[in-house]
Amino acid sequence: MLTYIGLGGAFVCALGYILANQNLQYLWISSLGFVINWYGDSLDGTLARVRQAQRPIYGFFIDHTLDAITICIICIGAGLSPIFRLDIALLVLAGYLVLSIYTYIGTILKGEFLLTYGCFGPTEFRLVIILLNTLIMYTPWVEVSYNFHGYEFGLFDVAGMVIVVILFSMFFMQFVKDRNLLAKQDPLKPYNPKK
Repeated sequence: MLTYIGLGGAFVCALGYILANQNLQYLWISSLGFVINWYGDSLDGTLARVRQAQRPIYGFFIDHTLDAITICIICIGAGLSPIFRLDIALLVLAGYLVLSIYTYIGTILKGEFLLTYGCFGPTEFRLVIILLNTLIMYTPWVEVSYNFHGYEFGLFDVAGMVIVVILFSMFFMQFVKDRNLLAKQDPLKPYNPKK
């Protein structure tokens, strides 16, 4: 049930972003959606462990499948708002999904489930977005925009691009580190044409 509450939070979040087209004050609904999503997503596994009712295979499957759907709903909702360009929101989605896929690969190959990269994980991601929502509602910064080769970028589009750079940088740094580690674990064997 908590997992589905987390998914419901994603719909609330997207609704707030879409309603922001009428009034930016509706962004509080998006922030509330992030809190609901965090509540459901963070407590489902914890409750299962406390009740000793863990289902490692089914739980992993449901939790991470719905995580992918959740981030799609949130990013598309943000892209349909007046504050983020859809292409920027989809780049954030791509960066998040690339890191998620990398996490699942690491789980299979190394037996470790790395949910946080550096000091940045899902909770921190939600807090950054809630902070951005608050800044948009209560500061005049939403009016600031930049023209780059005929494309208009708002201040928060630029912040979104910074998030994109951070996500892909974390992915690349972890990839280089793990590539070297796995190359030592699984070295290339010399080619023997006689075999």
